[in-house]
Amino acid sequence: QIDQLVDSLLPGFCKGKRVSSHWHTSHVSAQSFFENKYGYLDMFSTLRSSCLYRQHSRTLKSICSDLQCWPVFIQSRGFKTLKSRTRRLQSTSERLAETQHIAPSFVKVIRHYFVVEEAKQELQEVVEFLKNPQKFTVLGGKLPKGILLVGPPGTGKTLLARAVAGEADVPFYYASGSEFDEMFVGVGASRIRNLFREAKANAPCVIFIDELDSVGGKRIESPMHPYSRQTINQLLAEMDGFKPNEGVIIIGATNFPEALDNALIRPGRFDMQVTVPRPDVKGRTEILKWYLNKIKFDQSVDPEIIARGTVGFSGAELENLVNQAALKAAVDGKEMVTMKELEFSKDKILMGPERRSVEIDNKNKTITAYHESGHAIIAYYTKDAMPINKATIMPRGPTLGHVSLLPENDRWNETRAQLLAQMDVSMGGRVAEELIFGTDHITTGASSDFDNATKIAKRMVTKFGMSEKLGVMTYSDTGKLSPETQSAIEQEIRILLRVIILMKHKGL
Repeated sequence: QIDQLVDSLLPGFCKGKRVSSHWHTSHVSAQSFFENKYGYLDMFSTLRSSCLYRQHSRTLKSICSDLQCWPVFIQSRGFKTLKSRTRRLQSTSERLAETQHIAPSFVKVIRHYFVVEEAKQELQEVVEFLKNPQKFTVLGGKLPKGILLVGPPGTGKTLLARAVAGEADVPFYYASGSEFDEMFVGVGASRIRNLFREAKANAPCVIFIDELDSVGGKRIESPMHPYSRQTINQLLAEMDGFKPNEGVIIIGATNFPEALDNALIRPGRFDMQVTVPRPDVKGRTEILKWYLNKIKFDQSVDPEIIARGTVGFSGAELENLVNQAALKAAVDGKEMVTMKELEFSKDKILMGPERRSVEIDNKNKTITAYHESGHAIIAYYTKDAMPINKATIMPRGPTLGHVSLLPENDRWNETRAQLLAQMDVSMGGRVAEELIFGTDHITTGASSDFDNATKIAKRMVTKFGMSEKLGVMTYSDTGKLSPETQSAIEQEIRILLRVIILMKHKGL
């Protein structure tokens, strides 16, 4: 019986036995396969003398103890090593989605994350519920079932979800929306059921589904995917179906809330929608301080200056900026990061890497220098223009030079004077070329400046109601307007641009 057991479990290793062709599915022998891939040579020599050569003096219990150290073989296209005992008897349709159970003790709490305070306050209420649910139910209120985190990429939605579970000290299950569906029908719905079954067994807990729009998109009639609605239907039933779902909070994150199915985002499923926007200048400063403390940096570094020049950056982009600065300092052989490396990484992200290999003759360098000087002079003397940060004629991306302006704070609204000042600065380069080299020697370098000034003037006329002739009426699609109205709009734009050019000529 012992011989039969060894033969059935290890058909290719026993002495004197011819290997059945039924097992010839790998291109290498089993022994060389494990010696080359896993380094099991020593273990094989031990087992070869003890187990495989059938020493009848050994007991069944002794042989079974040796067999527990072996990988498990399954017949496939070659041998597969199964590392998890719980998955040996589960088929593909029965497996859970690739959820990660994260221990709360390794997760930072909400106060460690520098995101908008309103979002943190909303999620703090969820933490209070998980810690003390009786505080809310004693008044007759129902516990929230789902929280939808909405915001651009990199703003910290996933980190906030982990912070909720970490501060509440409850189990946290993470899954991506694209992990549920596969090529087999019914796999997605089955994985949804298994996920919620495991979560309910460990309630109270948090289920976090990232990229929710992948699994919760709007249902449409499609002959190409007739069974694609099964997964979202199962998700709807688990969140608010016939059976109660007490103690399990679902947190979803998406960049496209408009793509979600209306039945999914209704109250009773996702009761709360928390917007996680990009940080303001204060938030960017705190985020930069947080990441700078993780590297060696000079004490003269001012994070606020970098924060003022990174309007619209998310937390992930700011982390990348600091990392790029650290890499630059390491390449240059410096012992710490300075403002020079931070400014370099900021310019690299905004405008592209430096093109030092480009050969530019002295004539074009001179033209570029005067052109950028015109921008800088206008920005310096114009009342409502933003302060100058720096000017350079180092080629970056498609440009030969650049004048960087540094706003004092985030501009939530812009006045008419500020918009005109932006147009002034854009026209300064062409005006400088005309005054220095003459109208016959102006260059094409001002094309992007004209494009920027024209866009500002067009928005002032068609969207902002800043035209005296057309008034406060907005024009969203100028292609569908009458010829008379289109002509009036173009005339107002020309007037704004002509006035700007004349004023800059006079100023210089």
